[in-house]
Amino acid sequence: MAHGIHHLNFIVRDLEQAVPVWEKLLDMPVARRDELTERGVIAARFRLGETWLVLVQPTRADSVPGRFLAAHGEGFFLLSLGVDSLADELARLGDAAFSGPVRTGAEGWQVRDLNRALLAGVQLQLTEVPADPP
Repeated sequence: MAHGIHHLNFIVRDLEQAVPVWEKLLDMPVARRDELTERGVIAARFRLGETWLVLVQPTRADSVPGRFLAAHGEGFFLLSLGVDSLADELARLGDAAFSGPVRTGAEGWQVRDLNRALLAGVQLQLTEVPADPP
């Protein structure tokens, strides 16, 4: 069962240009920066209560975020709901509810995308945070 919004991702073309705009809007500095080479992105995160707001800049045109940026431009990319156990959610929802494998995100987050065809095209994923993040 989802227990809240874990993170919201926004695709940007230029992270260094976007960060000051969001820092001013949110009246806070970036909390963390990440480079996820295997995902083909660099990111800047802001902490809003229990939720991360993440600005994502693709570093490869052939990555999922890179293809999304090319097709849709900058803006909202995905919503991730926090769960206690991805394994429990797989058992509860069944394999058809998901697309792609579990992958590791920032700080050891385990994420799995939900099947967009079941959600009217919404990019939604589930995130399990490890008990002892790296």
